[in-house]
Amino acid sequence: MSNRNTVTVRIYGQEYNISGEQSREQIMRIADYVDGKMHKIGESFKGSASSAAVLTAVNIAAEYFEREAEIEELREAEASFKSEVDRYSLLWEEAKDSLAQYKEQMAGSRRQQEENIRTFEEKNERMEYLSNQLREVEGHNEVLRARVEELTIKLSMAEEAPEAAQREIRELEEKCRDIESSFFDIQMENIHLKNDLEALRKRLNR
Repeated sequence: MSNRNTVTVRIYGQEYNISGEQSREQIMRIADYVDGKMHKIGESFKGSASSAAVLTAVNIAAEYFEREAEIEELREAEASFKSEVDRYSLLWEEAKDSLAQYKEQMAGSRRQQEENIRTFEEKNERMEYLSNQLREVEGHNEVLRARVEELTIKLSMAEEAPEAAQREIRELEEKCRDIESSFFDIQMENIHLKNDLEALRKRLNR
């Protein structure tokens, strides 16, 4: 069973024994509040104590309903605030996810750009190597052409070319054809590399 406190208080000139579960201090505060209200009403309303008590009760009830309405407004404001907090929390999580995706995309873009740069450098080195090879092949080709032309002139001037000279001419002609074939292959690879490098330059400049 709950402990009840009984306190003797004075309200509007009369003593009352009030019993309740509140503390003695709380009961006295309530009694003082009612006493103050009744004296305030009694000063402006010249009537009986019962009439003052009724008006005091009406005023206190009005204050109660006003406080109740204020509490309800606060509850609604709290619910709205919680809803806004939940909405902003969701937006914050979405923003963090978007930021993480952006960072991942940026890292992927950097990796792709680095890979493109490496590929560009490799192809550029390969093209320089092939260009050097091409120049060497062109030089050999010119030497062989000059040798073939020289032997051809000598052959045309002789009534009957020795077998060794004919064999040398055939070997030189075969080498010439091989070099021309290699020259063509290197030229084609060089063209492909130039196209690849141009495409890489465009991608790197985006």
